[in-house]
Amino acid sequence: MFNALVVEKDEEGKTHAAVKELSLDDLPAGEVTVAVEYSTVNYKDGLCVGPGGGLVRNYPHVPGIDFAGTVEASDDDRYKPGDKVVLTGWRVGEAHWGGYSQKARVKADWLVPLPDGIDTRQAMAVGTAGFTAMLAVMALERQGIKDGPVLVTGAAGGVGSVATAILANLGYDVAGVTGRPETADYLTSLGAKQIVAREELNETTKRPLEGETWAGCVDAVGGAMLARVLGQMKYGASVAAVGLAGGAGLPATVIPFLLRGVNLLGIDSVMQPYDNRVEAWKRVAKDLPMDKLEAMIQPAVLADLPELGRGILKGQVKGRVVVDVNG
Repeated sequence: MFNALVVEKDEEGKTHAAVKELSLDDLPAGEVTVAVEYSTVNYKDGLCVGPGGGLVRNYPHVPGIDFAGTVEASDDDRYKPGDKVVLTGWRVGEAHWGGYSQKARVKADWLVPLPDGIDTRQAMAVGTAGFTAMLAVMALERQGIKDGPVLVTGAAGGVGSVATAILANLGYDVAGVTGRPETADYLTSLGAKQIVAREELNETTKRPLEGETWAGCVDAVGGAMLARVLGQMKYGASVAAVGLAGGAGLPATVIPFLLRGVNLLGIDSVMQPYDNRVEAWKRVAKDLPMDKLEAMIQPAVLADLPELGRGILKGQVKGRVVVDVNG
C-alpha cells in the first residue's frame, strides 16, 4: 500500500482532493513501475486540483504532470530496477495518473534516464517548467542569439526562473520581467542584470515596431505582452514562446516578422522526441548552476497540494515547488 493525492468528483460535479491509501492494483497500465520520490506543482496541476477539475476527464484521478524516482519493476529492457528516471509530459497527471503518488506506472517511452550530475530532488526542482525553459534556450541557440540583452517574461515563475539562471550562467545579459517588485532581489540572485516592470510591457501601443532592444526572448506569458515584445526585438532575433498565462490570442501584426525578420519559436514540452528530451536533461545538468537551483526551491508534501494548487492559479507561487511525496 502507498499514499497518493486523489481527486474525486461528487454527484453534484464538485471535485475534492485528499491524500488516500492505494494499492499497486489501482495503478493504470504501463511497462515500468516507479517508486516516486519527488514531483512539482505546475499551472496544470493547479487546474487539476481546483474546484472545477480543470484538465481531468476521468475520476478518480492522481495529478502531478512530472516526477522523478527509482525504477521498481520493468518489462522494458531499457530500464532496470534501481535506475533513476525522470518523466515530463505525455499528459501524465491529466489523462494518465501522475506524480502525486508514491508509486507510478507508465509507458517506458515516456521516461528518460536521469543524467549524471543531478539527483531526483534537483530534477524536480527543474521539473517540467525548467525542462521547458531548457528547450526554449536550446531553440534560441539554434537560431543564434544576437548581441545584447535577452528578455525573460514571467521571470519569477517556474519557467522564467530556470531560464534566467541558465541564460545568465551561459554568459548572456538577462532582463527579467516581473509584476511583483518584491521579486527583484530574487531575480538578481539568479543572475538577471536588469529588472523590467510588467506594466512597461502591458501598456498598449499602436506602433507595430519600437526600438530594437532585445537580442532574444524566452516568453512565458504570451498574449498582449508577447505582441508588444515582438515589436521590440532586434533584427533577426528570436522569441521562444512557452506559456499562455496571458492568453492564447496574439494581437500582433506581421510587420515584426516581415520588416525585422523576427522568429517566433513555439515550445511544446509535452511530446518531445526522445533524443531531444535526453539532450535537454543533459544540458540542464551541465548548464544550470545547482546553487541557483536551490534558491528557487519551496518544499512541500502531498497534504500541501490543494492549497498550493490554488495559489499557483492566482500567481502567488514563486520559483519551484518541490513535492516530497514520501514526506
